[in-house]
Amino acid sequence: MIGTLINVAAIVVGSALGLLLKRSFRQHIADVVMQGLGLCVALIGLTGALKTGNILLMILSVVVGGVAGSLLGINRRLNALGEYAQRKLVRASDQGGSTFAQAFVTASLVFCVGAMAVVGALDSGIRGDHSTLIAKSALDGVASVVFAGALGPGVMLSAVPVLLYQGAIALLGNVIAPLLSDTVVQEMSAVGGLLIIGIGLNMLLKSEIKVADLLPAIFVPFLYYPIVSLFG
Repeated sequence: MIGTLINVAAIVVGSALGLLLKRSFRQHIADVVMQGLGLCVALIGLTGALKTGNILLMILSVVVGGVAGSLLGINRRLNALGEYAQRKLVRASDQGGSTFAQAFVTASLVFCVGAMAVVGALDSGIRGDHSTLIAKSALDGVASVVFAGALGPGVMLSAVPVLLYQGAIALLGNVIAPLLSDTVVQEMSAVGGLLIIGIGLNMLLKSEIKVADLLPAIFVPFLYYPIVSLFG
């Protein structure tokens, strides 16, 4: 868990620094930074999505995940969380609940999705090797400065899913490691990359792709391969 705690601390500190810097940004500068950040987020997602080796699995993941997420009302619940956190943590004049939720989901996806999160947490939990997560912490810390400066305080809350996600993998490493083959991690990262593209499009075009409702899609490859091998 040490590596995950370092990662969480880096996100919190980076977000705090970004919020301090945000006050010195004029609106037109913030708008340009937001557009540039949207392009970067879309590129990050595209780079990850193109690594898929099974496009049909990606389609299946999006369909199944979208149905599950819609039934669970993830997008609606996150917006409600954003509104609650906005009332408790920030002034009404600073951020709306939906903006808070957008910042939270955007940062959470970028920080949680990817091979470094999974492999780093496994190394940390099984072998006590925190080097991968320490390197990830440095990257996430810098990214959180930029995200918080452009998107607001919701970025800081993304430290919670990072703690839960990477912490669970680290604590359950010996149990889930046999199920997390290179192929599974690759396909989970690819599906996550596709969702990150959706986040980038929302930032650039101010569209309303309900990326949060698609979050369960990331875990479909984790379930798919064991089921296929069982019946294969």
